[in-house]
Amino acid sequence: MGLASKHLLGISELTSAEIVHVLDTAETFRAISQREIKKVPTLRGRTVINLFFEASTRTRTSFELAGKRLSADTINISASTSSVTKGETLLDTARNLEAMSPDFIVIRHPSAGAPHALARICRAAVINAGDGAHEHPTQALLDAMTIRQHKGRVENLRVAIIGDILHSRVARSNMHLLTKLGAQVSLAGPGTLVPAEFEELVAGGNLRVASRIEEAIEGADVVMVLRIQRERQDAAFFPSLREYAVHYGLNLKRLSGAQPDAIVMHPGPMNRGIEIASDVADGSRSLILDQVSNGLAVRMAVLYLLAGGSVLNQNMLSQTKPETANTTADPRAGATPAVTSSNSAAEQLEPVAAGGQAGAEQKRRVKTADSN
Repeated sequence: MGLASKHLLGISELTSAEIVHVLDTAETFRAISQREIKKVPTLRGRTVINLFFEASTRTRTSFELAGKRLSADTINISASTSSVTKGETLLDTARNLEAMSPDFIVIRHPSAGAPHALARICRAAVINAGDGAHEHPTQALLDAMTIRQHKGRVENLRVAIIGDILHSRVARSNMHLLTKLGAQVSLAGPGTLVPAEFEELVAGGNLRVASRIEEAIEGADVVMVLRIQRERQDAAFFPSLREYAVHYGLNLKRLSGAQPDAIVMHPGPMNRGIEIASDVADGSRSLILDQVSNGLAVRMAVLYLLAGGSVLNQNMLSQTKPETANTTADPRAGATPAVTSSNSAAEQLEPVAAGGQAGAEQKRRVKTADSN
């Protein structure tokens, strides 16, 4: 099973089955990132262009690493180095890039709908890395992956999303994803930043707007804190950052209202001391760095699935878990150990250097024996 669309433009367009499939695929790629040899030849010969018109650390770096670990040729283009600084339109930029026959265009843009505009004119697969205040699908996927790892499920969990909901693409994508997987989501923050109309964005009644953040956090299994989107605000939505921290920031006292084993998440970058206190961000319940690690796995999975992949090769885990594989070798012939698995799958996911070190060692021993 792959994805129905050749593009990833938003969570609202995915089915719950597709979301689960991406998360399951990402778990396997997470195992690849934990072994010594982290590269697989899945996208060898493919080209990924990362087209970023907004500043980014985590998303841009993880997309670049994801492409490289899948052996794709990865090119990064930022607004300051593109021809848009000379007056070229986004669509003309896309058409020029399309003329070079890339396979993927990953785009982050301050205008909502920019990835959809590219998808209408590009043959390449377009991936939305964040468009204005609209959506950020891979962030929601990595958030769900992190929740599943630590809670074992998403269904029936109580999730509180607090902060600047109005300007947050992360919030919108998470609203769609978490409710599709059966979570109960509560939104809270300053009234000017959490319109009551948000409850109508998701059908089914799994989304509600709380009048106070303490109400949203009460009994929550997951507390997701959002950054104040000061770069998108064109009005004074609250008196001052200090007042925001006092009335809406997540501190240990407010967190005590959640479940004892509640986890804390933040998409980053953090404004420490404003929307989240340092002792919460660095505390034992914080999974902020886990989110970053899972972001790489999710983006590898998205590239793989949009390239047409569906069945994962379990042999690629053999270096991480050698005890699960049976190996046979003929040392007299200097053969490389052959890995067998009960689950046959696509050979294109074999590690680039699988057996390379072992084979080199065998050849060295054979050469030494011949010289003696």
